[in-house]
Amino acid sequence: MKVIAHRGYSGKYPENTMLSFQKAVESGCDEIELDVQLTKDDVVVVIHDERIDRTTDGTGLVKDYTYEELKKFNAAKLFPKVTDFQHVPTFDEYCAWVAETGITTNIEIKTGVYYYEELEKKTVDIVKKYGLEKKVMFSSFNHMSLVRIKELMPEAECGALLGERGIGNAGYYCHSYGFECYHPGYAGITDEIVAGCKKYGIKMNVWTVNSMEGLEQLYEWGCEGIITNFPGVCRGWLDSRKASEKNQEA
Repeated sequence: MKVIAHRGYSGKYPENTMLSFQKAVESGCDEIELDVQLTKDDVVVVIHDERIDRTTDGTGLVKDYTYEELKKFNAAKLFPKVTDFQHVPTFDEYCAWVAETGITTNIEIKTGVYYYEELEKKTVDIVKKYGLEKKVMFSSFNHMSLVRIKELMPEAECGALLGERGIGNAGYYCHSYGFECYHPGYAGITDEIVAGCKKYGIKMNVWTVNSMEGLEQLYEWGCEGIITNFPGVCRGWLDSRKASEKNQEA
């Protein structure tokens, strides 16, 4: 089961910042999950919300700022005791950094609220620029964005993101549209959903799990990935669980 750092180590550091990504790697995560959007001047940036109000000291929509304007806002607003300032990173900046690590990346295409023109293509172009084709996957709540990703990069692994309620017969749904993965909220998973995904060979990466109960349940279900705000805690628990099982076998 992969440890996937949700927006980096977002439980302890400012989400979707280079600091959060670096700390996630230091914690032993297998993969980083992040979100991409477009600025007014078509720069692909890493930020979750369409509005910058929650995570920065600015206000307004990402799409209404040039990157030169956007990078002046402090993306560490919610963690004043952790760091003084963090900028909103570009996806290009992130890829240049992650290319030097062994970490894979789950790229969420944020086209579910505002449909950015050519966001999929611009994102794929940057992935290819750094030779990361085999070290990324894509996810989105807008499943048409995943269809577009498949047109641009047929070999790309894609995961259908669903809300807390999920979707019935998820395995068949993902299989029908060529999506290799299903990314449900933890509350939307049942034994039936898990069985359906396994039947059709669909991988399950589940968000956002920060409890011991959730960790244990996903492990028992045999889910492929856990998306968590606390990758260090998750890594420690998984390593301990595996070591215990190994000792029992011995």
